Amino acid sequence: MYDDHDDTYYGYSGGSSGYDTYADDMDRGYSRYVPSSADVPDVIKQFIRFFHDAIKNGRVDDIQDLYENSFPKLSEDYFDRNPWPDESCIADLVDGDRIFLVLYKELYFRHIHARFNASITLQQRIDSFSNYCTLFNFILKCDKNMPISLELPDVWLWELIDEFVYQFQAFSQYKLRPKKTQEEIDMLTHNENFNRTWNTLAVLNVLHSLIDISNIKKQLEVQASGGDADSVAGDFGRHSLYKMLGYFSLVGLLRLHSLLGDYYQAVKALENIDIHKKSHFSSVPACQITMAYYVGFAYMMMRRYADAIRTFSSVLLYLQRAKQLFQSRTYQNDQINKQTEQMYQLLSICLVLHPQHIDESIQQALREKNLVDKIARMQSGDLGEYESCFMFSCPKFLCPTTPAPESIKEDRTKEATKYQAQIFLEEVKQQEMLPTIRSYLKLYKTLPLSKLASFMRPVLERPGCNPDIEKELIKQLLCFKHKMKNMVWNKGASGLDGSFQSGSELDFYIDNDMIHIADTKVATRHADLFIRKIQKFDELRRKLQSLRVQ
Repeated sequence: MYDDHDDTYYGYSGGSSGYDTYADDMDRGYSRYVPSSADVPDVIKQFIRFFHDAIKNGRVDDIQDLYENSFPKLSEDYFDRNPWPDESCIADLVDGDRIFLVLYKELYFRHIHARFNASITLQQRIDSFSNYCTLFNFILKCDKNMPISLELPDVWLWELIDEFVYQFQAFSQYKLRPKKTQEEIDMLTHNENFNRTWNTLAVLNVLHSLIDISNIKKQLEVQASGGDADSVAGDFGRHSLYKMLGYFSLVGLLRLHSLLGDYYQAVKALENIDIHKKSHFSSVPACQITMAYYVGFAYMMMRRYADAIRTFSSVLLYLQRAKQLFQSRTYQNDQINKQTEQMYQLLSICLVLHPQHIDESIQQALREKNLVDKIARMQSGDLGEYESCFMFSCPKFLCPTTPAPESIKEDRTKEATKYQAQIFLEEVKQQEMLPTIRSYLKLYKTLPLSKLASFMRPVLERPGCNPDIEKELIKQLLCFKHKMKNMVWNKGASGLDGSFQSGSELDFYIDNDMIHIADTKVATRHADLFIRKIQKFDELRRKLQSLRVQ
């Protein structure tokens, strides 16, 4: 049970974000969002009272059921086209419990962002940030340096961090849109408090503070070496609220650094986490899927294609087995299903740039999703197809700094994404001839350099110039060698470590004017294929039996 605090919340002062007493300043400077005066339905009142009682008395199982089942169901039935009641409408139902009201407002603003994204006002965005400040102040600025007694289910803690980063992303995109009223421009430019709203440093500061107070990095490091994580956890790290918030904040950092285009720091955030190994932290599937998406994308942009393919394949195999878990229509499941489609296209890109054998069920899924034609067009050097797949699959990148709102004359929300796409396409252009070279080399054991040069002449010749074809071919063969040798993660190492390995299905060397080719392709393991087909037939048999019973 937690104590009902009536004292003033202190602004968080850690790091360099500079938003001390921010929430209080916001309250003094601007009026709050005024809700509808409509009466709260009795069923909602009953839900609020029971929800409050479950949180106050720490009944985690009841909280999870109300959070995962009742809240979405009531949102669908009663608030499909309207927001939930404002906190002032339900304060009397919970005796003014400030902690519950802060948690309720987090759900309230999340519902608005999920259902009414196109019509969110600037004041609502600001109020949501202020509410997050109050919540994190309460968690981080606890009395007597002891953990608070609040208990919340892991899924809520993950979605709290995930939504925090999402709303920062949404606000950053909003600031780059040209259509703003003069009042909004004045609020964004001429008031110190609004300048600190959803500030990049403030968001980073919160995530790092949660990581530090939970001592989660040290716990993961000790756990990875086979030690007892609790021995280094401290009072806060042993508390499930702080421990899981710290862990989820690492994933939040991964996502945030990826959105800013800093892929090294993104992967470094998870240096003590083996994403291919299940642990007691892997209790929220949405977290693990988000982690795999951003790690795989970061690996791809770092030209570590083998690691990206392994990451995407691993999580896509899991999603194939557990797809029934994500069928219900919730905003989290919608996000998971979208990320699944994105990962299939990212995997297609990686397989074109770095061909290798993958699981048969993943290959079948690529065929079912009509990605084989896309792969063929990319293999033929279609840069437009590369760009199309990239723009669909990449996250919505952010600029670390934004220009003054009054200077924005056109929509610049996709500027950072276009820049990242340009960087990616530059890498693709360097490899545009490699699929053609590979296709010829796979046909021979030995091949004269002059003969391959004659095959390649149409693509090596440039308009307006007459290069030495054989010299150009040798450059492309050296490029082939270079591009096929990637940094590959070694088991037991951190995500950034590894060793350079050649991932090509064929290897070659040049002796004088003769190319000698060796096929390094590993033979297909047919047993795995037959086992999967047997399982598929068994699944179909059970479905037919159930239909007959009905």
